[in-house]
Amino acid sequence: MMKALFVVLQFAFIFTLSEAQSSILQPQADKSFNITYIQSLTSCSYTAVITTSCSSVEYTRDQITISFGDAYGNQIYAPSLDHPSSRAFERCSSDTFQISGPCANRICYVYLFLTGPDGWKPESVKIGYNTTAVTFYYNTFIPNDIWYGFNLCQSASSHQISSRSWFMYGILGLVLSALM
Repeated sequence: MMKALFVVLQFAFIFTLSEAQSSILQPQADKSFNITYIQSLTSCSYTAVITTSCSSVEYTRDQITISFGDAYGNQIYAPSLDHPSSRAFERCSSDTFQISGPCANRICYVYLFLTGPDGWKPESVKIGYNTTAVTFYYNTFIPNDIWYGFNLCQSASSHQISSRSWFMYGILGLVLSALM
C-alpha cells in the first residue's frame, strides 16, 4: 500500500512540475491580434509610460502604436504615439502618454506595433489607471509590422487551475492515507 501511495505522489509531483511556467516572461508576436473590437466608450483615462532601452537606436522615426486591455474585452488603442518633432522614444528616455478609452478592470495584455526603418527597443511599458499600475518588461527590439507584446490574461486562469490541482492532490493524499 505504501508503494502505491509513493507512486501516486510521484505522479502528482511530476504532473505539477510539467504545468509549471517559466518565471521570466518574454514578449511574443501575435499574428491573430485584432484591434477591430474596440468599444466606443471613452470614459476612462490611462497613463502609459514607455521607457526606451539604453541599447536602442539613438532616436527613431518609426511609427509606434499601442493597444492594451483586460480579460473582459475592454480594449484601449492609441495609434501613432510618436511625432517626429516630439523627440519621443529617444535612447535612455521615458515618454508619458495620456490615453482615453473604455474603462477596464485589471490590465493584463499590452501589444506594440512598429512601422518604419529605424528599429526601436523599449525597456518597459507601464500602464496606470486610477491608483493601480502594471508594468510589462520588453527589453527586446520590436519586429516590424506585427503586434508584439504580452497577453497575461490566460496566465491568471492557468494559475487558478494549478491551484485547484494542488488542492486535488492534497485531497487524494488524505484519502490514500486514510485507506492505509
